[in-house]
Amino acid sequence: MIVDLRSDTVTVPTKKMLEFMMDSKVGDDVYGEDPAVNLLQTKVASMFGKDVGMFFPSGTMANQTAIKLHTNPGDQVICDKYSHIYNYEGGGASFNSGVSFNLIDGKRGMFNSDQALNSINPKDFYHSPLSKLIAIENTTNKGGGACWDIGELKKIQKVANSNNLGMHLDGARIWNAIVHKNDNPLEIGKIFDTISVCLSKGLGCPIGSVLIGNSKIMSNALRIRKILGGGMRQAGYLASAGIYALENNLSRLSEDHQRAREIGEVLAKSTYVKSVEKIETNIVIFELNKEINDSSFIDKLKRLNIKLISMGSNKLRLVTHLNYTNIHHDYFLSSIKSL
Repeated sequence: MIVDLRSDTVTVPTKKMLEFMMDSKVGDDVYGEDPAVNLLQTKVASMFGKDVGMFFPSGTMANQTAIKLHTNPGDQVICDKYSHIYNYEGGGASFNSGVSFNLIDGKRGMFNSDQALNSINPKDFYHSPLSKLIAIENTTNKGGGACWDIGELKKIQKVANSNNLGMHLDGARIWNAIVHKNDNPLEIGKIFDTISVCLSKGLGCPIGSVLIGNSKIMSNALRIRKILGGGMRQAGYLASAGIYALENNLSRLSEDHQRAREIGEVLAKSTYVKSVEKIETNIVIFELNKEINDSSFIDKLKRLNIKLISMGSNKLRLVTHLNYTNIHHDYFLSSIKSL
């Protein structure tokens, strides 16, 4: 038995999901003729009260398309220093859109409306880049699965609107936030101009994200997806996995959250752990005592068939998910207790 807690991206489709995928009616999506893709796009857009949805092979491509929709070369994007679009998308924003970032030193990947306001460059000061977009990540990856407060998001939206800035949500784990906070997706949709939602993490799909927005902002999205190489043909087999996941795998995310909290409780009592960051959803980040080398610790767990990843600075991350079962959970807890 292998316990893989490196990420919720390691999930594989269940037998029922695969059967649903294989029963798909498909067509050529580049011509807009794949019924499963069209259904998924409409379904996700409707959940958040948006006009248009577009299926992408990855969340990174969806985010990169959104940035390009909102900006021109030379513009600036405001986001937290922990943001995925800044840290983990290969410098795509500068390569694809020619934009720079104004990084906010927030808390666990989140910032407030005052920080957002203070990060906007004066429009008449031509020496600085033109601020055009505020980007939010929910939940926050480097922030340990933290969830934004919808009230604060509404305050940031007011700042964006009064300064003619766009609002984009990197919703790589938005489903986890919705389940944990019991937020209404329609309320989230009212705050953001564009939203990317991932299907291949907590929902257990093999691939895919959907970018949603209203017709005006999304009018050039198809062309940008094509430029980035995201035109897929009979993609309905993959889109059907998303349809199945939305109908069957949303509510069970609370199980992942509960297991993560139980892991955190055990780690907090362990003599080799210096601290455990607050756990809200399915991500656990903990710091080892300084006399313990994180690489050696990871290697020790590997010998027990347990996989984690390092976040640097002696911090480790683990992520619970669909394929992390009760059997895996019991084995993992007993293993870390015995270290």
